[in-house]
Amino acid sequence: MYAIVDIKDKQFKVREGEYVYVPHHADAEIDDTLTFDRVLLLSDGEGEVHLGTPTVEGASVTARVLDQVKGDKVIVFKKKRRKRYRVKKGHRQQYTKIEIEALATNGAAASSEPASEEAERAPDDVEAPAEAEAAEEETAEADAPEEGASEESAPEA
Repeated sequence: MYAIVDIKDKQFKVREGEYVYVPHHADAEIDDTLTFDRVLLLSDGEGEVHLGTPTVEGASVTARVLDQVKGDKVIVFKKKRRKRYRVKKGHRQQYTKIEIEALATNGAAASSEPASEEAERAPDDVEAPAEAEAAEEETAEADAPEEGASEESAPEA
């Protein structure tokens, strides 16, 4: 079972028990529990996939914060030749290391059932235009002049 989760506008494929380095959560402390509700795709191990539009309703991912860490050092070096201009800067990106504890699928099965109910309603929607056409024909017949009356005798407005 796996899920694709949107965490701070980055997508991660996660499974239960995995460790993931996500963008820095400043308010999260070690051993805090985080819940991510933006589950874009949810798949059980049997090949059934629930694709969200844009998210899967009722699905969530629960994770535990393990550590606040820094990534590898990135060096930015600028130089303009023959101008005596050299600038060397660097930084280390901050990440939060989390462990995925559970993939909750509370509404995943329920979200697929309304789609089947809509499929059952579809034939009714097809019949509705035919009924509307029949109603229009009846009103057109009622508005039409009788056979005995001529158009010339009808007063013009």
